Amino acid sequence: MTSLNRRLRKIGERLVGPGQPTYVIGEIGINHNGDLATAFALIDQAKAAGMDAVKFQKRTPEICTPTDQWRIERDTPWGRMSYIDYRHRVEFGEQEYAAINQHCRELDIHWFASPWDVPSVGFLSWFDVPAYKVASASLTDDELLQAMRATGKTVILSTGMSTPDQIRHAVEVLGSSNTILLHATSTYPAPAEQLNLRCINTLVSEYPNVPIGYSGHEVGLQATLCAVALGACVVERHITLDRAMWGSDQAASVEPEGMRRLVRDIRVIEASLGDGVKQVYDTELAAMKKLRRVNRAIDRVA
Repeated sequence: MTSLNRRLRKIGERLVGPGQPTYVIGEIGINHNGDLATAFALIDQAKAAGMDAVKFQKRTPEICTPTDQWRIERDTPWGRMSYIDYRHRVEFGEQEYAAINQHCRELDIHWFASPWDVPSVGFLSWFDVPAYKVASASLTDDELLQAMRATGKTVILSTGMSTPDQIRHAVEVLGSSNTILLHATSTYPAPAEQLNLRCINTLVSEYPNVPIGYSGHEVGLQATLCAVALGACVVERHITLDRAMWGSDQAASVEPEGMRRLVRDIRVIEASLGDGVKQVYDTELAAMKKLRRVNRAIDRVA
């Protein structure tokens, strides 16, 4: 197996990695605010923009919410409620995910999720999702990583809020043969001076047989496009219908027009990078004939 092939992964029938088109994920997360119509609208916008996948978050609220926070009351768009009730209010169950699964199949767009607990891994397996995503907050949860590895599916691991040793250990737990790493900074939104995009190069050097991508939480598109130019073969951005909507992730999300621009510009960058072999293009010959004043025999183009 060549070095390039060792760095390719499959998500569904799609090959992901160096030399392949950038795999673009629209992170819906909980930006749907528990409303299935909003989730459908976000899926539709992601598909229209040319994204390859949408991603959700799946939690068992009683496991993922610390018990000392259950009864803390907070103001929400649905009135004042306890935090545990709020977590249930924005969590989709089997009926909603069955509808999402059907909708994505009809549109021919991948969907999967970040499970935050082991039962949620089992829940997602009912739908035969093509991949699993490890949220940065879960990178140190060995039991959860082992459960995702046991599915045999590709696991995408975000590396925000994590040290090099923690990342190395997580890769050891997951195994490198079915893993994709995403550089990330877990600040919402992340300031430019904390994005540290050169870490993409660091991860490529540290994990030569693992595809490296980028999960962006910044405002704007420039840094994400730069990540592609630096070699990120997977890109994930939070998406929303309107950044003014309720929710902690909305401000760092990309609206529909931004989604379209992001995918369009990623494809332009891919086409522009080329193969690195310097050559004279046929389209340059007319300019060469007209503008070059001195031509040496050694310089002639066949």
